Amino acid sequence: MNAFDYDMMARALRLAAKGLYTTRPNPTVGCVLTQGERIVGEGFTAPAGGPHAEVAALAAAGSAARGASAYVTLEPCSHFGRTGPCSSALIEAGVARVVCAMLDPNPMVSGGGARALREAGIAVDVGLLEAEARDMNRGYVARMTRGRPWVRSKLAASLDGRTALEHGESQWITGAAARRDVHRWRARSGAVMTGIGTLLADDPSLTARPDDPRLAALQPLRVIVDAELRTPPTARTLALPGQVAVFTTRQETERFTASLAGAAASNDAAWVRIERVPGGERCDLAAVLERLAALEINDVWVEAGAGLNGALLDAGLVDELVLYYAPQLLGDRARGMFAISPPASLAERIELGIHDVRRFGADLRILARPVPAANARRGRG
Repeated sequence: MNAFDYDMMARALRLAAKGLYTTRPNPTVGCVLTQGERIVGEGFTAPAGGPHAEVAALAAAGSAARGASAYVTLEPCSHFGRTGPCSSALIEAGVARVVCAMLDPNPMVSGGGARALREAGIAVDVGLLEAEARDMNRGYVARMTRGRPWVRSKLAASLDGRTALEHGESQWITGAAARRDVHRWRARSGAVMTGIGTLLADDPSLTARPDDPRLAALQPLRVIVDAELRTPPTARTLALPGQVAVFTTRQETERFTASLAGAAASNDAAWVRIERVPGGERCDLAAVLERLAALEINDVWVEAGAGLNGALLDAGLVDELVLYYAPQLLGDRARGMFAISPPASLAERIELGIHDVRRFGADLRILARPVPAANARRGRG
């Protein structure tokens, strides 16, 4: 590997980022084709059913693809899905070398694409900028390797860690710039999840409304965790276009389904699906996430209260915390961030790693991730 190789893979990653909002449930992938040190074609993955990055780059290169080097952020696929195998397309085009950032964690591919290329006499290198490629497709990797999505919990709080006043008022703790950032996160997520407590208290829409209208076309699945089916048919989110999944432990759902019939009469109403999961008064959250993975959801964005956020954190199901802090203080009677089981000592605390800090207007956004090894040793999560 040389400096040019690194530059081309970095370029492929920038191309892949263009598909962050549109390719789900597929991973977002970028591809650059070069002859010597001249770029002859490039592309990124289209929305599901459209051409993959390699096919787009080959189309742009035309006959210049023969003998070229291909820089791809994910191993070229080797199976027939919504489209044909990209490894076959590279072989037919006469590409001489393929550099991929990482192997595809999908068991239908995982090494098969690289193997097919090598068997065709193409030189294959794997691992260039792998960490960056994995980070771009964390949700896809999580779904393929552990059977559940990547879970991000978002909270907006004062500097003393309070999310609402004692009586529940919370709009708005953070400013407009932070709220715009939240909508961009929603737009790139496969699902936005809330709990029944937040639904009843705030009546949220759960839709993505980014400042760039092009990002609002592909709306996330709206998920309500509601063990006892208390979701009112008048809930705002049910009256909006799109899809809603209500997770419950109830076996008898006919009355609830009938109560939704009036709302469904509207042409703009959501299509609502009822999903049963194990549990009693509370849904088994691991089962909820496993079902979402089966529905091809890669990333879940959680906007909920202390109860659901705490339960997810206690169960070790939160992968990333997206915390917005406003420069204000609400006092000790205001509502907190997480209803978690209290540690008996500091040794049992939940440990986090800070991955990013940046400013949005007057507010700070912190991206933090639980440290799995440390928390497992301490019996947390």
